Amino acid sequence: MSDQPDARTAAIRRIKAKRDFKTHVVIYVVVNLMLVAIWAISGAGFFWPVFSIVFWAVGLVFNGWSAFYESKPISEEDIRREMGE
Repeated sequence: MSDQPDARTAAIRRIKAKRDFKTHVVIYVVVNLMLVAIWAISGAGFFWPVFSIVFWAVGLVFNGWSAFYESKPISEEDIRREMGE
């Protein structure tokens, strides 16, 4: 039962990371839509918002990966299963 507070803390941290990721996605979409609108209003020449869209998307992917696919801590069951193989 000593793992209970640690498990609770880890669960709270994962929930917060997922909520923060959703906020990050909304900000990404809003800012990039504004940049595309500025591009369109200013004459729609070279599509310069692509730099923001692509490079920020890379960071968004890493943020999403850490929020949703973060590796779980190694448990005793994992160790026993690995030793049995």
